[in-house]
Amino acid sequence: MALVFRTVAQFAGISLSLLGWVLSCLTNYLPHWRNLNLELNEMENWTMGLWQTCVMQEEVGTQCKGFDSFLALPAELRISRILMFLSNGLGFLGLLLSGFGLDCLKIGERQQDLKKRLLILGGVLFWTSGITALVPVSWVAYTTVQAFWDETVPEIVPRWEFGEALFVGWFAGFFLLLGGCLLHCAACSSRAPLASGHYAVAERRDHCQKLEMRSTNLKI
Repeated sequence: MALVFRTVAQFAGISLSLLGWVLSCLTNYLPHWRNLNLELNEMENWTMGLWQTCVMQEEVGTQCKGFDSFLALPAELRISRILMFLSNGLGFLGLLLSGFGLDCLKIGERQQDLKKRLLILGGVLFWTSGITALVPVSWVAYTTVQAFWDETVPEIVPRWEFGEALFVGWFAGFFLLLGGCLLHCAACSSRAPLASGHYAVAERRDHCQKLEMRSTNLKI
């Protein structure tokens, strides 16, 4: 039963972590962190991401333009770029390390302690990656809500609202955190027993050692 739980936890943890990492990469590059709908022109919609601003028109299509200066961006967008890059890098490193710690990978099968450490380290990296993905998304959402309910801005002025990328980022952070927890549970569970072939080899070695000891005693 413990072996089944360990295998399922490893598979679910690495799958959720992989899904969360892919979603975090999409969140980083999607230009839909904020949406703006113009009441005067309903056929024109604006979107803003970390790297560019896009305008969608039914007649012209979608046109995007990158930001000219990094320093001219608001503080939440500048720091969000750095944190999202950090989240993508940590998630990728966590996938590599935890992948080598899986029981289904035969490399280093006899070094169970090392594989356990790799799983634990991979889980920690996934936790860190999830947090660094949730922080910028939540920060941009907070500033968007503040600007939306700012009473000093006239009501006629259009307001930015939540974009689809924010929800993708929240899911990404949640999956990364959950995947890291499952990998930690798998690492702390009982070790998987050696395969039947390894038992046969071990028994043969013990038998040979006993025969050698008997022959030595007879000679003496």
